[in-house]
Amino acid sequence: MAETVFSKILSGDIPCHKVYEDDQVLAFLDIFPLSKGHTLVIPKEPAETVDQLSDDAGAAIGRALPRISRAVLAATGATAFNILQNNGPTAHQAVFHVHFHIIPKYEDGTGLGIDWKPKKLGDDDAAALRDAIAAKLA
Repeated sequence: MAETVFSKILSGDIPCHKVYEDDQVLAFLDIFPLSKGHTLVIPKEPAETVDQLSDDAGAAIGRALPRISRAVLAATGATAFNILQNNGPTAHQAVFHVHFHIIPKYEDGTGLGIDWKPKKLGDDDAAALRDAIAAKLA
């Protein structure tokens, strides 16, 4: 995996405003926040995208996200938030080390904006896709 700003933070070459750390996870404030309290949560294991992450590192992130989210809400007074995670450049990933954004959302609209354009999934397409995904999990 190529060196990234997050690997430099993990190695101590770049400082961060750390809010949480354990043996598998580091969380710190985003220096270009969308809103007050915008926090990044990263695994210490090097992986560019979630699908490349080990099950253990994924579980560690899963255990840490709720706890860090509660702390962000309590510290900021926000009552809503988004968790955003992008995988690959087409999905808007800019730093190629797995990371989750905890982005508080405020009544004034500050936070993450989403332009959601859902489409209808037909039963035949759903069945074929369900079967294909389930087969890959078997």
